[in-house]
Amino acid sequence: MEMKIMFVAITLCKGGAQRMLAELANGLAAKGHEVCFIMPPQGVVEYPVNVKVIRTKGSTITSSDIPAGDIIVSNFYTLTDVCEQAANSGKGVHVRISLCYEPVFLSDHEASFRSYHTSKNLIVLSNWQQKLINLNHGIEGKIVPVGVSNVFRNFNSKSTVGLQVTSMLRIPEGGYSWHREQEYLIDVLTMVKQKYPNVTVNLITPPSELRSSPKLRKIHSDPLFNSITPSNDAQLVQHLNNADIFVSSSTYDTASLPGLEAMKCGAALATVYSGGNMDYCNPGQNCLLSYRYENKLLKDVTTLVEQPKLRSVLAQEGQKEAEKWTWGRSVQRFEDALTFYLTKGK
Repeated sequence: MEMKIMFVAITLCKGGAQRMLAELANGLAAKGHEVCFIMPPQGVVEYPVNVKVIRTKGSTITSSDIPAGDIIVSNFYTLTDVCEQAANSGKGVHVRISLCYEPVFLSDHEASFRSYHTSKNLIVLSNWQQKLINLNHGIEGKIVPVGVSNVFRNFNSKSTVGLQVTSMLRIPEGGYSWHREQEYLIDVLTMVKQKYPNVTVNLITPPSELRSSPKLRKIHSDPLFNSITPSNDAQLVQHLNNADIFVSSSTYDTASLPGLEAMKCGAALATVYSGGNMDYCNPGQNCLLSYRYENKLLKDVTTLVEQPKLRSVLAQEGQKEAEKWTWGRSVQRFEDALTFYLTKGK
């Protein structure tokens, strides 16, 4: 059954959540559905999208901007009301895809909490997120997992001279990175470098974020670290392939993509529990994982540095797991969920 699907979005800038929207839209279009994005004029599109982008006349999206079709997809709490209004006027069935649980993540928690009472048609990214929203709102969303592009793969070309420990830093200004615990991460990486001077410690940050963040530039200029600013996925994949160990300190993620991408490129993962990462993390089997209160991230990285056999086993098992996480699977699950809600809505 072909569907006309409208994704209502504010922006498609670099980030795992926005990447997912682009991948889902492109995947649905490739399967024969009519797909478009409804975006304001100032909305940035940093991912290639093979679907129509309709720009609104005003700087904010209104229900009159949304064409009639089968499905209206909202992806952020500020868009749920306008999409529900469009649905109530007969323009399609409103389905919300929750890319993050905003009430804890963002400062405007009252409005974002109430937004989950707007529509019962919900898609989530992980088991943890499904349980969290069901507990708070009584709605059991359908799970559509994230995916990893085929560009991410293991070249089996790691250096035999010196280990590389790699992490990702995102812009802290604006308050959207508090959950990444980046101060804790830098403390851990500093101690790793001090303990193992011959280990290369890489910091990866998108170039646009580094340019606009004085805090990041200060960290990247520290001679203890090797600053990396990949401008595209091909460069990022190469750097992840060079990594023997990937370190993630995030404590709150509906689905943490960087660790999964690193695993697929053959890096052993040392991570902190973040909720959504438990769908692909099997502690002691394909990664080393600790809770933040345990303060064990340094110990886990140290273990991976000093135990090459364990590091190799975790990397191999991690890659096997990551290879299951395809965008094709995500698109199919998303299509199934939309079909269910469309049929149910009728």
